[in-house]
Amino acid sequence: MGKAVRPYPADYGDGQLSAAPASTSASPARRVAQAVDALRHGWPIRIGEAPVLLPVETALAPQASSDRALISAARAATLKLANQREAASGHAPVLIRSSAPMGLDEARPIADPALDLVVPLKGPFRAETIACKAEAEAAMELARLAGILPAFLFDPAHAGEPVRLAASDLAAWSDQVALTIATRARLPISASEEAEVIAFRKLDDMREHVALVIGNPDFDRVPLVRLHSECLTGDIFGSLKCDCGPQLDAALARMAEEAKAGGWGILLYLRQEGRGIGLINKLRAYRLQDAGFDTVDANARLGLPVEARDFPVAARMLDLLGVNAVRLLTNNPAKVAALEAAGVTVAERVEHQLPANAHNQRYLATKRDRAGHLLK
Repeated sequence: MGKAVRPYPADYGDGQLSAAPASTSASPARRVAQAVDALRHGWPIRIGEAPVLLPVETALAPQASSDRALISAARAATLKLANQREAASGHAPVLIRSSAPMGLDEARPIADPALDLVVPLKGPFRAETIACKAEAEAAMELARLAGILPAFLFDPAHAGEPVRLAASDLAAWSDQVALTIATRARLPISASEEAEVIAFRKLDDMREHVALVIGNPDFDRVPLVRLHSECLTGDIFGSLKCDCGPQLDAALARMAEEAKAGGWGILLYLRQEGRGIGLINKLRAYRLQDAGFDTVDANARLGLPVEARDFPVAARMLDLLGVNAVRLLTNNPAKVAALEAAGVTVAERVEHQLPANAHNQRYLATKRDRAGHLLK
């Protein structure tokens, strides 16, 4: 069996890095994976017949320059290049033109709100109509998947050979829920010695989701289930800015009590940090929160979605575990709706609310008032 095609950079001797184009025979989902890999490495991409795009944050092409950049609508509004109505969909793309060609050093302050007070913004800029709107929207989503700022030099000179894909490939990526159980093992934990950990692997995705089954599975009883998205700061470091760590501990304790009473529970640990925007962008949002923005506005200011988690993958995990009905431990109606849309019966929504602290009161209020969580 031949090796999968993967782009690697080539040194062209002028300080510029380039990448080999993705195989045209690769599947749509694989082309997306290759494009995400390219963006993380700082290599250019080309979507369909649209111009080449070079990621501003990660690019390793010091001679690259362009007088145009593709940024998010929310970022454009911050730069006074779009009105608030246009910025309502903050993740939408906006094409801007500068009065002079920009290198990466000039483009990075345009992309990163953390530099707003550090680097004086040069211009002037004006917004232009995007002829390749579907491709531009795909670029914004690819940046999110790569965990980088959604900003590109548009049709730059000296960018190198791009990795190619089609805008329609993203639909194949989103629809692809080909998931397999990779392995499983007994895992006694502090909450319960009767626990089993099950690892899942998703096609063309490096994230490895995990299920923790508490108690002895009894398929005549509906299990208590918690969908918990990874939170390094809360789950590991005990961050007080969110309620993730306490929610995780309380869910496991609740499931242990279920097991003692003859029931069982499943905690699905989903590898989608920061509600799907990634760890680095989540920490960028934290900096903006320290500057006075709530979690919704901080994500918008970065040009990223407020909610980008993949809940259908949780439904597929339950399917592989043989579970088609759950008692869902959540305050988020979106989780209930997502599971039911994927064919999982939510027999009961079980409230999962914990006391606030001085550091997360505003965060919890924002979840209630702006994200629809059912909190008191």
